[in-house]
Amino acid sequence: MKKIEAIIKPFKLNDVKEALNELGIRGLTVSEVKGFGRQKGHTEIYRGSEYMVDFLPKVKVETVLPEALVNSAVQAIIKAAKTGKIGDGKVFVSTIDDAWRIRTDEQGEAAV
Repeated sequence: MKKIEAIIKPFKLNDVKEALNELGIRGLTVSEVKGFGRQKGHTEIYRGSEYMVDFLPKVKVETVLPEALVNSAVQAIIKAAKTGKIGDGKVFVSTIDDAWRIRTDEQGEAAV
């Protein structure tokens, strides 16, 4: 099993959700996060004072999948989240050793 974590622009969340849904991936965890990379934030003016906004709002989408679905899921996320502009985000894939469904005590891929 693999865990996919994607950090994307907030307005792309529905596009990513629909792209994954088309692949039959229904289980997602979504978190509102803040961060910066090469984008490095921007300056804003508030009550006449200029200040630096370092951390920009992003959305983190997480899902755990059987290994066979990982490549198609990653490509679907990239295609749905891409705007071609700086700050589009990143996708991380990591290995999951095991999983349990609390309600039924299922283990492994059956729990996902």
